Amino acid sequence: MLFNSISFLYYFLPALIIIYFITPKKYKNIILLIASLLFYLYGEPKYVFLMIAEIIIAYIGAILIDKYKNQSKNILITTLTIHIFLLIIFKYTDFIIQSINDISNANIKLLNIALPIGISFYTFQIISYLIDVYNGKVKVQKNIINLATYVSLFPQLIAGPIVRYQTVEKELDDRVHSFKNFAYGIRRFSIGLAKKVLIANALGELCTKAFALNETTVIFYWIFGISYMLQLYFDFSAYSDMAIGLGRIFGFNFPENFNYPYISRSITEFWRRWHISLSTWFKDYVYIPLGGNRDGKYKQIRNILIVWLLTGIWHGANWTFLIWGLLFGILLIIEKIFLNKFMEKLPSFIRRIYVLFIVMILFVIFNSDNMSVALINIKGLFGMNGEVFINDYTLHYLKSYLPILIIASFGATPFIKTLIDKLRKNKYLNNIINILEPILIVIILFVVTSYLIDNSYNPFLYFRF
Repeated sequence: MLFNSISFLYYFLPALIIIYFITPKKYKNIILLIASLLFYLYGEPKYVFLMIAEIIIAYIGAILIDKYKNQSKNILITTLTIHIFLLIIFKYTDFIIQSINDISNANIKLLNIALPIGISFYTFQIISYLIDVYNGKVKVQKNIINLATYVSLFPQLIAGPIVRYQTVEKELDDRVHSFKNFAYGIRRFSIGLAKKVLIANALGELCTKAFALNETTVIFYWIFGISYMLQLYFDFSAYSDMAIGLGRIFGFNFPENFNYPYISRSITEFWRRWHISLSTWFKDYVYIPLGGNRDGKYKQIRNILIVWLLTGIWHGANWTFLIWGLLFGILLIIEKIFLNKFMEKLPSFIRRIYVLFIVMILFVIFNSDNMSVALINIKGLFGMNGEVFINDYTLHYLKSYLPILIIASFGATPFIKTLIDKLRKNKYLNNIINILEPILIVIILFVVTSYLIDNSYNPFLYFRF
């Protein structure tokens, strides 16, 4: 079940912050753990026990890995197998059954197991912790409250970023609380909230309306493709902004997850800027252990394909995700072999158009229920479905949503940030910005509150992963 975490979090947060800051230091993790469990309980009452069970298994497994060095590899494999098995059971069982039915014409009944929200994210955090303990990169956490706080920490529990244990290892025991961190956290949280409620939701409405009518046109397919690409960025980066901001309020420094990916000049660069915590996780825990690029070109190609098949299927139990990941992997291989050398000779704007076009096409696949739907939507971009080029409905929705498309397009680039940074170099303008910034934050929160009152359903796209 997707729950309206924004409204819950928005109204639950002030009370939590007050309780947290009046609580003595040694009890702060307990407060965060209780808050995180309540947050998860609100959305997934029955699956909170699954998460608790996985925390206990990881806790015991890590202690055994640390204690029994001679058997640590077997203990690691056993513990990882349990966590991966649980992920497969809850996320992929029906996909596997349906695939068997399709291939063999069997009629095995689907189990219709509900997907526990956030299971992909907290499972990866647990896996990284266990592997890092095994490799000696982090010390085993013998305080189960601290480990449970790390795994269940509500700001990034549902949709990342994927925070590795080594990132917050010291902060679990001793973290800095300051007005500077608190102010930054509030500002970052407010910006993320505005991106989600004011931009991503509006783009989501446009994407929904694009196919609610039977008046699709070639231009409407393009509007949908561009809108969904922008919606996914603003929706997911908004959650990351909110998580990073909340983390800073409570003294944690979570890693950045996005760095303006739509200004990339290659697909390789795109994946250095998009969902950074996932890309680096697969690099460090799958690609490099497989051999990376150390054992020749053919094994490197194999390793890239394995990583991107896993990246695709990580996003969801559907063939479209697997194909989406595979296509990205193939493109990355092509770039590494020869395309990057050719592309480097082209003007930057052409390279950026290439990236945006490819990403849009692949996100159309990403968003589709099956490849038949994806192919219809892709063919529609080129007028191959027989639709007219444009009509009055398309013009109406284009005029209605053009302002938000323009705002989103500029917001997806560093233009505004760069402009503010340049203005701050002037001492007088910097003082004005420092005065106006808190006023603007208050206005944003007021506007967002109005929207939240009128709209009761604000799910994040990445909750389904």
